[in-house]
Amino acid sequence: MVPERTMTTTDAGIVPAGPGWHVVNAREVPWREREGLGRWSDIEGDGQFEQLGFQISVLYPGVPACMYHGESDQEDFLVVSGECVAIVEGEELHLKQWDFVHCPPMTEHVFVGAGDGPCVIVMVGTRIEDGTIIYPVNEVAAKHGASVETETPNPPEAYADYPRQEPSAYRDGDLPDL
Repeated sequence: MVPERTMTTTDAGIVPAGPGWHVVNAREVPWREREGLGRWSDIEGDGQFEQLGFQISVLYPGVPACMYHGESDQEDFLVVSGECVAIVEGEELHLKQWDFVHCPPMTEHVFVGAGDGPCVIVMVGTRIEDGTIIYPVNEVAAKHGASVETETPNPPEAYADYPRQEPSAYRDGDLPDL
């Protein structure tokens, strides 16, 4: 029998503590942000899901979720509200609510908020032990402020201009009431 996971309350929200199953509301967990990039829920805790990575990202118009990249993990994305631009393998795609994007391993991609308000994307990815990632230079992503200037396999180098902020509480209005 799998036990229920213990949850701990911090100033930023509820976080998992230990193994097991749990139920939590995305508005109750800590959220993370990099200035100039999107906000995302820390719904799984600090990488505590062994087989899947899972987060909810909120992108405001013109704001990228991250830097354009390809990685060894399969990733899938579902736009649950708002609009965004997906740049996949150098191609710019305009997405709206309920559009789904599947990226096999090493598919280069990034998402940038668009439209008049926040875009909410559910992001899910497998976890593979080798953890290969590449941040290539891409002209289309650069138009949106989402490309590195020099290719790198090093995340700290790719995000040097975007320091990660400490976890914070959910910000009212980020998630729509559907």
